[in-house]
Amino acid sequence: MTIYESDLPGVGKKFEVELEDDSRLVIVTHNTGKREVYLKPDADADGDKLFEVSDRLARKIGTILEGAYFQPVQAEAVETMLSDETYLEWYTVTVSAEIAGQSLAEADIRDRTGVSIVAIQRGDELISPPTPETVLEIDDTVVVIGDREDCTRFEELLGDELEE
Repeated sequence: MTIYESDLPGVGKKFEVELEDDSRLVIVTHNTGKREVYLKPDADADGDKLFEVSDRLARKIGTILEGAYFQPVQAEAVETMLSDETYLEWYTVTVSAEIAGQSLAEADIRDRTGVSIVAIQRGDELISPPTPETVLEIDDTVVVIGDREDCTRFEELLGDELEE
């Protein structure tokens, strides 16, 4: 998949995403935050406008598409880039994880890795924010925030190699 980016002086930016059937999804992000989405049958064709959304709605739709609300497949890790240097990631605590069975205070995750745990999903229960006394259990989904290197250090505490 190739993504083409171009400046639209006085308007904003245009992104063209090549789709599997050689059609293109065109997203115009206006300086005001408004987004327009078009579909082009091929690179040389004119696009048909599919819809237009506000900045706020576009961000909500993007979060849904990223899987922040629902993961349709079981994944060891899910990543959301909040900025060029900050990531929000979801990890599963496995049987082999060094931190399984430890409280957040015992695991000393922030000092050891640099990430902060902002939430824990345990079955139907959401623990947010977790306290230092919260014990990490096998199969917990842990939501962390940090930079790429911090997240990599946290992955090492999980023990298993994450599947790509």
